[in-house]
Amino acid sequence: MAHSLNDLPDPALDERANYDYQSQETLEEGLAGALRAVVRGEVRFDTYSRQLYATDASIYEVRPIGVVKPKHTEDVAAVLEYCFERDIPVLPRGGGTSLAGQTVNEAVVLDFKAHMNGFRGLNMESQTASAQAGITLAELNTELESAGLKYAPDPAWGDKSVLGGCIGNNSTGAHSLQYDKADKYIESLEVVLADGTVTDFGWMDRAEIRTAGDPNGDLESRFYAEIDRVLREDAEAIEANYPDLTRNVSGYNFDVLLEEVRTHEAVNVARLFAGSEGTLGVITQANVALEPIPETTAVVMLAYADILDAMGDVAPILEHDPSAVEVMDDVFLDLAAETDRFQELIGLLPDGTDSTLLVEFYAESEHVAKTKVADLVADRVPDAETEAKPSADPATTPAPKRAFAMMEAHIESRQAAFWKMRKAGLPILLSNTGNNRHWPFIEDTAIPAEHLQEYVRDFQSLLDEYDTFATYYAHAGPGVLHIRPLLDLSSETGIETMAEIADAVTDLVIKYDGSVSGEHGDGRARTQWNKKTYGEDLWDSFRSLKTAIDPKWILNPGPVCGDEEGPTDLTANLRFGSDRSTELPFEPELNWDNDRGFVGMADLCHGCGGCTGFQETTGGVMCPTYRAAEEEIVSTRGRANLLRSTMNGRPPEELFNEEFVHEVLDLCLSCKGCKIDCPSGVDMAKLKADVLHEYHDRNGVKTRDKLFANVEQVLRTGSKLSPVSNWLQQLPGMSFIQEQFGIAGERTLPEIQSRTFQTWFHNRGGSKVSQGESDRSAVLVPDPYTNYMYTDRGKAAVKVLEAAGIHVTVSTAVTDSGRAAYSKALIETARETARNNVGVLASKVRAGWDILSVEPSASVMFQEDYNDLLSGPNVQTVADNTYSVFEYLDVFGLEENLDVRDSEETVTYHGNCIHKGTGRDTHVTEVLERLGFAVDELDSTCCGMAGSFGYEAEHYSMSTTLMSLLEGQIESSPGDDVVVTGASCTMQIGDMPSREAKPDHAVTRLAELLR
Repeated sequence: MAHSLNDLPDPALDERANYDYQSQETLEEGLAGALRAVVRGEVRFDTYSRQLYATDASIYEVRPIGVVKPKHTEDVAAVLEYCFERDIPVLPRGGGTSLAGQTVNEAVVLDFKAHMNGFRGLNMESQTASAQAGITLAELNTELESAGLKYAPDPAWGDKSVLGGCIGNNSTGAHSLQYDKADKYIESLEVVLADGTVTDFGWMDRAEIRTAGDPNGDLESRFYAEIDRVLREDAEAIEANYPDLTRNVSGYNFDVLLEEVRTHEAVNVARLFAGSEGTLGVITQANVALEPIPETTAVVMLAYADILDAMGDVAPILEHDPSAVEVMDDVFLDLAAETDRFQELIGLLPDGTDSTLLVEFYAESEHVAKTKVADLVADRVPDAETEAKPSADPATTPAPKRAFAMMEAHIESRQAAFWKMRKAGLPILLSNTGNNRHWPFIEDTAIPAEHLQEYVRDFQSLLDEYDTFATYYAHAGPGVLHIRPLLDLSSETGIETMAEIADAVTDLVIKYDGSVSGEHGDGRARTQWNKKTYGEDLWDSFRSLKTAIDPKWILNPGPVCGDEEGPTDLTANLRFGSDRSTELPFEPELNWDNDRGFVGMADLCHGCGGCTGFQETTGGVMCPTYRAAEEEIVSTRGRANLLRSTMNGRPPEELFNEEFVHEVLDLCLSCKGCKIDCPSGVDMAKLKADVLHEYHDRNGVKTRDKLFANVEQVLRTGSKLSPVSNWLQQLPGMSFIQEQFGIAGERTLPEIQSRTFQTWFHNRGGSKVSQGESDRSAVLVPDPYTNYMYTDRGKAAVKVLEAAGIHVTVSTAVTDSGRAAYSKALIETARETARNNVGVLASKVRAGWDILSVEPSASVMFQEDYNDLLSGPNVQTVADNTYSVFEYLDVFGLEENLDVRDSEETVTYHGNCIHKGTGRDTHVTEVLERLGFAVDELDSTCCGMAGSFGYEAEHYSMSTTLMSLLEGQIESSPGDDVVVTGASCTMQIGDMPSREAKPDHAVTRLAELLR
């Protein structure tokens, strides 16, 4: 029997009655020290590392014993051999994206994503590829793309999910109609058994299995003996109890073995590890079959008057051999409509649309693709002249049984828009910070297409009994609907309701010959239903197979067939359970207008790992520090996990001590990338600001932080002393002086202008466009960087605005937005600045002026962050009437007034991360392209400067690593030169070794081309 953490037999631990987070030193000296002696990889048993691996994307939380990041198979074997001898549980883990809780356990976690992530080669003759378990599916497919091949299973989180996890969970995705599941593509696996034995599994003749099996032999031969027994004795039970579905990932793969032996008189034993969730062995390398990348695709969106109509239409649609059929119900569409970028697309749906089916076809040519769509439309969309569209009153007009309208998409951009809309509602679904949330515990049942309509009708009736509701979306084609009921799991009643609904849904699944899991696996959420689903005999066979190959039950005990005590309870170890403390150890200083405020935002991270994805394929801003370090602790998920756990019943000192601030929060760049890229919209920048503010109150503020927070005063003084202040920077020993203030000696301090932008504007006599000549008037706020350092961009902005017909004035009362103080969490300072600025600017708005800024971080401060600092109508007035320069041109169509010369150059555009994080960055590219520029917009993260971050000595290495990532993108861009909008980006790109000059601001480049 696998021991619990409290009775580990390690001698150094024997004196412990109970293990908790305070007894770390003891564990370090015992098990951790022993493992360090036998592996070359990393061994981490510290409190933070253990908490980082305590959650995945599920509703569960279990703190592991410790974490090992193996470097090769020998490391994995050494860990298992050591743990097997001592009955210590072991859990293999990749991206930690599991939705059923199979990647959290009280065990030694093996993190394969860290080092064992290599691509091992492509065999074009056999069209197979080999790779280590920790390679992400996106990385694998990037390696294969040039050969026109791909690894076909495509789970939604493929840029975060790894190959070993994909196989261990038997994953697939939206295109399973075409490609089936991961097990189909396994040719062979390298597996480390529970006792550390390294074995290759693949195809074996039926006779060979019988001969190799020995119930009294080593683990491998016992495994073969049990497989032989299952094939001989359980065939009838397998036929009777396994659903006739391709999308069944519940239980062990007995049905696949039986089908193979009957078809080939041979068995691919490796495929038994698919869906085993790390309970039978640890996969270290895989050889997988590949598929050709389809030549072309076509998409059609079918509109229905009711979700039941849509479900009834799935089976007939499947007769047309689509590659994917995705459903979106009314709740989902309403959520998508709340997303700005999809409002226009949602608006194109015909009146009366309650639900849609997104149908995709693969084809060898565009003509064939269009023909497939036409055939489907002719079959499933009635002629408007012969069949009436749905009435507003369903009581008088029966709902049609087919789609009543459709929208086709043949060009790539429109198809991408349809697919993005399909994914749009989930982020909003996950952004609820209240206790009532849509929880994943029965969200991936699989039902035969011909029974979908009846199943959904019964499901809705069941939810009605519990006075709740859910949204229905995802993979209707293979019958896998993602259904998340709205429940409050912070209450005992909510937890009891969850268990009752899960039990009742299992009965429905059995009734309609379905599977309790068609995608996300058993894990902690569904294992307890496997006995009911498969019957007592097969449940016993699952456990017998587990015992044969893992006699001490150390491999991820719990999922698939429970632990040695029996089935796993889906209500145990809940991350947000009723016993959880949510009392904050401090009073937040910022305004939190979401449910449950600071706590609700900290809880918002559901653990999908979007911040740890394969960024070369997915792009976005989030999470820059993870991209640079590839360490969980510097990801948004890692910070959120540690922040939440430190709040949960821990002494306040833990949240505000030096270690937490500097190990967990310090490397957050406050770029706001998570606010837009995280599916849940976790605002880590805001969480960080509130915690650091309390830290400052308790511990004081460093001189350097005060210096950077008061950048306006520093630059003003430097400007008055210029050019002497610039000359002093060139003196020998200046780098040493910088380092005494904690500023990186390698950094060149910016040149400060003696003649400010404000002075220039005053001396020129103000605006060249009178208010009488202009339809709009704008106050340009000269942020400190524009006013004292980059005055040319302020001048360019005035020139462009006046050319667009705008009467411009430059503010003398408002210069500093408070961004620098806010970024250093000096909230009182930032609030006082904001209060003064709002008083001035609100009166200007009421007098008919718009507010503009050249610097994106300043405009976002006015537009969004002031609402975190202040309350009242004046704050919103300023927010609603503030724009960056390009946003202003775009929103009001002012670029139509500009007369620019033709330009043949292509510019490379890197956007400011804070601007991207608020979704306002796209205006730059849109304006420039409409004016005739060719723009290569980099899908880049933060440049690494992030205000003062890149100047701080302890952050210099991280900053330059991020700079090198951006430099690589710039070098591969077809652009002739680089343009930016942020002052930080200007400084960072200007410091790149490959560049001789700083990049232009986009408005400067635009001004140069004005006629």
